[in-house]
Amino acid sequence: MTALAEHELKARMPNPVMIVPGAFQALQSLKAATDKCGVPATTFALIELRASQINSCSVCLDGHFRAAKRMGETDERLATVAAWRHAPYFTDAERATLALTEALTRLSDRPDAVPDAIWEEIAQHYDEKALAAIVLAIAHINVWNRVNVAVGQVSGEWKGE
Repeated sequence: MTALAEHELKARMPNPVMIVPGAFQALQSLKAATDKCGVPATTFALIELRASQINSCSVCLDGHFRAAKRMGETDERLATVAAWRHAPYFTDAERATLALTEALTRLSDRPDAVPDAIWEEIAQHYDEKALAAIVLAIAHINVWNRVNVAVGQVSGEWKGE
């Protein structure tokens, strides 16, 4: 087995949110707060999947894929989240959300990280409270992605807990 393969099977350390007192609860509280702002749960699922794809967070992809399936998401939508621009399965509001998700997840990819056109498009579909929840949901999944990727969290380990 190569060193890379060995690393992929064992996390570097326990998940930091389980070590720092209050961190897990704080992240869970943020998620609970955004869930109460009128954004469909399926929209949040798309945010979680797309950001996790971009960030290569296998733990979040695994968990959020399963959660989306339990919510009733279709195989077609789940299979094409990464290619949402070219798939007919998404509403205009979801497309605007996915565009913002990509922009906020890839902040350094362009000089104007969130162009006005992206913001204006999403603002046509959501009120200020829902927009705030979407921005926080994107930040939230990016925190989880970065923590899990940093420590090499292994997909599936959470299922046994």
